Amino acid sequence: MNIHTRRRTAAATAALSVTGLLVVGCAGGGGGGSTDDGGGGGDFAGTTLNVTAAWSGAEQANFEAVLQKFQDDTGATVNYTSFGDNGPTYLQGQLEGGTPPNVAIVGQPALMQSLAQAGDILPVSDDVKSEVEKNYSQSWVDLGSVDGDLFGVWFKAANKSTVWYNNDIYEGAGAVAPDDWDGFLQQLQLVQDSGYYGISVGADVGWPLTDWFENVYLRTAGAEKYDQLTNHEIPWTDPSVAGALEVMAQLWSSDVLQPGGAQRTFPESVTAVFGANPEAGTVYEGDFVAGNITDDGNSTVGENALFYNFPSIDGSAPAVVGGGDVAIQFTDDDATNALMAYLASPDSASIWVPLGGLTSPNKSVDASLYPDDTARQIAEALTGAETFRFDMSDLTPSAFGGTAGQGFWQEMIAFYENPDDVQGTMDRLEAAAASAYGG
Repeated sequence: MNIHTRRRTAAATAALSVTGLLVVGCAGGGGGGSTDDGGGGGDFAGTTLNVTAAWSGAEQANFEAVLQKFQDDTGATVNYTSFGDNGPTYLQGQLEGGTPPNVAIVGQPALMQSLAQAGDILPVSDDVKSEVEKNYSQSWVDLGSVDGDLFGVWFKAANKSTVWYNNDIYEGAGAVAPDDWDGFLQQLQLVQDSGYYGISVGADVGWPLTDWFENVYLRTAGAEKYDQLTNHEIPWTDPSVAGALEVMAQLWSSDVLQPGGAQRTFPESVTAVFGANPEAGTVYEGDFVAGNITDDGNSTVGENALFYNFPSIDGSAPAVVGGGDVAIQFTDDDATNALMAYLASPDSASIWVPLGGLTSPNKSVDASLYPDDTARQIAEALTGAETFRFDMSDLTPSAFGGTAGQGFWQEMIAFYENPDDVQGTMDRLEAAAASAYGG
């Protein structure tokens, strides 16, 4: 173990010294051969690494640009495979066949945890751990750890704590981006008074509503309770759940809410705010709303389509609920450890960030590299948050947190339709959780 640790530490140190030279070359245009450093091999010339992740299309091309820089500077050959939506199945097949990749990037912390506990992946080296601790907030370190050991390097993140608004409507109403929940309700009322609904919600399925709960709960109950509820260490009848539901009921029972939400899809709620004939001024969901707005084609992100951070509640500190993709390693060799060190450094993300479509949780990435103000604002909210927590429903058993018509999804729809029923909602959530968590 000590020999492995020393060797992996040495490899990581070598990688960091290589990647430290990368920033100078990042500003240049795409592709092509670099004659000044390309001819002579590198530390890992003749070594082939296999890397797999979900990304395809433009995301794959951008990630391959990240890997190309590593190849150019180390001499290694890196082969990339996209597993699409079949990550767990693909990796299990590779493990059973005795051909696991060197590195995989996965979107499920639970998958990382199960692979770590089965002994299929390895903890990162000491120097990679130091690089992670230097470049990431403690929340991301904790999220990449299993039983006290660091296994994951978070490379890509999603910010699901963004509230999007039509600035034309807000300006007409005299509304502004709020600082806290009370201000949020006040601004929605100003929009309502101007002739538009304050906010549109798409509640025909449960996941947008679970995202609402997760953001409110993180701010009212705090990170420790959030973790306890996620793991069902406290029941859904806990007073902290009642507190969050009561805050949500303030909004969901208000006339600032556009009627008909239970029959409205999430994309339709975005169109209600940013379409050709907007009916409402505001819609909540993650940073991916920008893609819906662009696809709709009637508003422009960064001009009349803007966002503010999910509001503070009762003085809560900045917090973000979101998702992400984490790099894990299946092999212990110098080149694999070097690649993990590269992914933990800001230099790797700095290749993709200017190309668009990457929000990096690495706080050492230069924010000026983001291609527009909106992307920069999303990233700064993510890296500046004192607390980050992964989407709760994605961390719970799928029978509770990820299945239409039952559990968390269904009970949030029922509560949306009847926000006076706090106790009944908690009782049904607890019964569903007790069943899904087994025992």
